[in-house]
Amino acid sequence: MTVMESSSARTDVCAAPPRAHPRPQGQDRYTISEVVAFTGLTAHTLRWYERIGLMPHVDRSHTGQRRFSNRDLDWLAFVGKLRLTGMPVADMVRYAELLREGEHTFEERQELLEATRRDVKTRIAELQDTLAVLDHKIDFYAGARRAPERPCA
Repeated sequence: MTVMESSSARTDVCAAPPRAHPRPQGQDRYTISEVVAFTGLTAHTLRWYERIGLMPHVDRSHTGQRRFSNRDLDWLAFVGKLRLTGMPVADMVRYAELLREGEHTFEERQELLEATRRDVKTRIAELQDTLAVLDHKIDFYAGARRAPERPCA
């Protein structure tokens, strides 16, 4: 998905438009500390994402320091959305692998995202049911406080 597919003829776009980048295109090299500040992720998490294959190859400076791009920031924003869905890390890594393999994996990627969407919809329904129970209890207590006190018999 997203801009990791720049080498393919078709580029997927995140469902929501990405946040504005701190630097315009062409001037988009960020140190790991800048990415930490921008994303809220830790440097340890960023290195781990790279190590497990969740991040595409991150460019390095001549001294070996990681240099992230706006495309990397877009990808991290998408991964953040996947994390919010509750998608297992193994599935996120699989998605990233499929993405790197190219367009012939569109169907498998779509299936993975559709399964995640079904899980999210189920969780939303469970949360809505839970919210209804909470609302009922809150209404009960609000009504009990408003009821006139009953004299003891």
